[in-house]
Amino acid sequence: MMLIRQRIGSIYRLAGISVRTCTKDSKSGKQPDPEDAAEDDHRQRKSSETRVALRTPLFEHVSTKDKKTYIEMVRVFEGRSVHRRNHVEFIYAALKHMEEFGVHKDLEVYKSLINVMPKGKFIPTNIFQAEFMHYPKQQQVIIDLLEQMEDNGVIPDYEMESMLVNVFGKKGHPVRKYWRMMYWMPKFKNLSPWPLPNPVPDDSLELAKMAIERMCSVDLLSQITLFETENVPEALEHTWIVSGQSSEQQQLLARHQQKPVFIEGPFVIWLRNRSINYFLLKSESNPPPPKDDEDLDDVRNIRIPFLGIGMSHSKAPPKNKVALQRSIHEQDDGTIFAICCTGSSTKDSLLSWVRLLEKHGNPCLGHMPVLFKFTSHVPDQLKVAAPDGEASDDQEAKDAKLGS
Repeated sequence: MMLIRQRIGSIYRLAGISVRTCTKDSKSGKQPDPEDAAEDDHRQRKSSETRVALRTPLFEHVSTKDKKTYIEMVRVFEGRSVHRRNHVEFIYAALKHMEEFGVHKDLEVYKSLINVMPKGKFIPTNIFQAEFMHYPKQQQVIIDLLEQMEDNGVIPDYEMESMLVNVFGKKGHPVRKYWRMMYWMPKFKNLSPWPLPNPVPDDSLELAKMAIERMCSVDLLSQITLFETENVPEALEHTWIVSGQSSEQQQLLARHQQKPVFIEGPFVIWLRNRSINYFLLKSESNPPPPKDDEDLDDVRNIRIPFLGIGMSHSKAPPKNKVALQRSIHEQDDGTIFAICCTGSSTKDSLLSWVRLLEKHGNPCLGHMPVLFKFTSHVPDQLKVAAPDGEASDDQEAKDAKLGS
């Protein structure tokens, strides 16, 4: 009964309602037992100290934020109490500050947080407890921990499975989540045809090389060239340029004659958790390819090529149209002649890129007008639907900028 009264009192305290507990001793006018009062006072003081410790931003007021300090704080929490009260709130607070300490991709740190949970208490004893999520708050915090591991690409090991089984049993929901992760994550780990180092280097030049190599892998004859704008006499700034172009793209550019070409961008490519901008040298949109209206499921046009006879009952003459097959660089929105990443992503560096392309196998660029088509990303929160009249004015303004 005392435990029930304490739980009810804690619920009312959280709700902000003051309640006066009535016991048998108070009804009869007797004074409560001094030993019980001292025990209740000690318990309330201990729980209040734990709540104050958790409300204090432990992870924010640390001078050195590294792995050693993080694990030491977890061990301090483990040694404070045998029952490890408020372990759910502590794990949520620890997960929130993992990236600040640089341990969000460390498997050992995740296992130390799982080790905070009490062992054997949350194991379901029947099928109803197993299916209806016995101790839901404790199971959900570990599921969130596994979700954060999955988002950061951290693959668990078999030691973590034994830790989860000791806490929740084989029928616990976190163990089921672990099994799903161990099935899918190793399959997708090395599935990409463009492997990247883990972690990705922070150097922008190395990121640009990896990005251009990935995008130019559609053509095996593509060559990646590193230019320096110092070699261009008219350059206003000195930076690096990583350019990618194949011999087929040079032939397409030579056949383009004196039509204008465009430099479009910047576009964004992501390499794991790093991003870099790139630009395209391309033409206007290409006409759509001729459509073949032949119905392959029409049984009236069955042909037998081995016997030289046919069963055509349609009156339409056979089609003898010949069309050039498009290359991989000729897309519907334009032909891509080259691609690049620059150190500054400015207009001057792109002008230097065009001059360097002209010197290295593209002399036709000296006779072509080059126009810039810059795009700037606008966040969705700042987008506002414009009226019809303003929308047409904005389109005319964009066309005017394009012409300049």
